[in-house]
Amino acid sequence: MAATIKDIARLANVSHTTVSRALNNSPLIKEVTKRKIMEIAREVNYIPNYNAKSLVLQRSHTIGLFFTSISMGTSSSFFADTIRGVNSVIDVGYNLFVRGIDEYEDFGSIHRKRFDGIILMSQSDDDNAFIQHVLEQNIPLVVLNRLIPGGGFVNIVSNDREGSYDAGCYLAAHKHERIAIIEGLKGFKSTEQRRAGFLQAMEQHGITVPDSYRVAGDYTTESGHQAMRQLLQLETPPTAVFCSNDDMAIGAINAAYALGRKVPEDVSVIGFDDINFSRYTNPALTTVKRPVEEISAHGAEKIMERIEEDANREELIFLETELVERQSAVRRG
Repeated sequence: MAATIKDIARLANVSHTTVSRALNNSPLIKEVTKRKIMEIAREVNYIPNYNAKSLVLQRSHTIGLFFTSISMGTSSSFFADTIRGVNSVIDVGYNLFVRGIDEYEDFGSIHRKRFDGIILMSQSDDDNAFIQHVLEQNIPLVVLNRLIPGGGFVNIVSNDREGSYDAGCYLAAHKHERIAIIEGLKGFKSTEQRRAGFLQAMEQHGITVPDSYRVAGDYTTESGHQAMRQLLQLETPPTAVFCSNDDMAIGAINAAYALGRKVPEDVSVIGFDDINFSRYTNPALTTVKRPVEEISAHGAEKIMERIEEDANREELIFLETELVERQSAVRRG
C-alpha cells in the first residue's frame, strides 16, 4: 500500500497538517522540519495524490501551451523547440496541454477550472481575441514571440527586426549587391518584422530589392525549396538569399544543389532561428540565433511563478538575437 501523509506524520511525530504544509513548501514551516519531512517522504517513496490536491487548492494542475496554429506556419523545429523549452521547466505534477487556437470555434472550454496557467506562442494579431478571453477568465498568462505592450501579462520576445537587419548588413558588407529575401507566412508578425529589418539594411546600404527578389514562403522546407528555384531561374538571379527561418533556408540550399548551383560559391544563404539542425547542413548554415527554446523555458518559469503567486502583473522581457557565422555565406568576389 502506498505511503500517505498520515504515515509520514506518524514517522516524523508531527501533525498531518504540518506534513502537508512542508510538502507544499509553506513558509509557515521551519526549514529543519521541512528537510526532515522531505527525507522521510523519500524514504517511504511517498507519491502525492494530485487529484486530491487539486480539489483542495482548486487547481487543475494543467498548463495550456497554445500556438496560433500548429498546422499552418509553425515548422516542426519551432514546434519541438517550444515544447522542449516549456517541458524542461514545468513540474512533473503538471499536465501540458498543447493546441492551436485555430482549432477552436469558440473559447468556452478554456476557463480557470481547466487551466492553472496558459503560455501562448503568438504569431498573429488574430490571437488577440484568445488573449482577451484568457484575461477575462483570470487565468495567469504568458505571451511569447509577439510584442504586445500594455497587455497586463508577461510578454517575452526576441528582437526579430534587429536580427534580420544584422543578416542584411552582413551580406551587404560581404559585397553582395543582388540580395533576395524568402519571406515567412503572410499575416505573421515574425514575417513582418524580419522583412522590415532586412529592407532597412538594404536601404541603408543603397541596395535595391526588386519585387522579383521578394518571394513568399510559409516557413516550411518545401516553400523554401520552391522559392529558391524561382529565384535562381530568374534572368539575373541573386548572389545571396536571406531566408526568414532555417527550415526555408535548408530547403533553399537543397534547391540550389538540385539546379547545379553551389552554396556558397554561386549563392550565399542565411537563415533565421539557429535550429539544432542548422549546424549540420552542408555547408553549415549561417543564421540569426533566436533562442526559441530559451524563450519558451523562460515563459514556463514565469507561468509557474504566476500560478504560485496567483498573480498576473504586467512584465516585458526582451531576449537578444545573435548572428551566427558559419559556411553558407561568403564574401562576393
